[in-house]
Amino acid sequence: MGKGVRQGCILSPCLFNLYAEYIMRNTGLEEVLSGIKIAGRTIQSEEELKSLLVKVKEESEKVGLKLNIQKTKIMASGPITSWQIDGETVETVADFIFLGSKITADGDCSHEIKRHLFLGRKVMTNLASKLKAETLLSQQGFI
Repeated sequence: MGKGVRQGCILSPCLFNLYAEYIMRNTGLEEVLSGIKIAGRTIQSEEELKSLLVKVKEESEKVGLKLNIQKTKIMASGPITSWQIDGETVETVADFIFLGSKITADGDCSHEIKRHLFLGRKVMTNLASKLKAETLLSQQGFI
């Protein structure tokens, strides 16, 4: 066996979290404020963002990890020009999915509200059809 852990190993997420914590601390992306850890802060300028991404890339390489710029995306609340890190273009997006919810640059949450209403209706429709079927079965049993 080479280096690393096997696919699906239960240690994999723990090891990743340890490395990610180390990288975050060494790049200044994790701050402690009144005993509360804040991971990821609001970036005020393109220069600050570029600097932090370069630091993340460098710290990742120190521990044998590679930051994949092709999978890295940036969402800004204001206009942002496309830019490059080490000759690779970083993609800018208007929205992204975070923990199962759609986050948009303008803060619009109407899409999420509609999605949750749809999911609720779907569950209620399935539940109603099952309740009707059970009611019919129980009524037929007494005939």
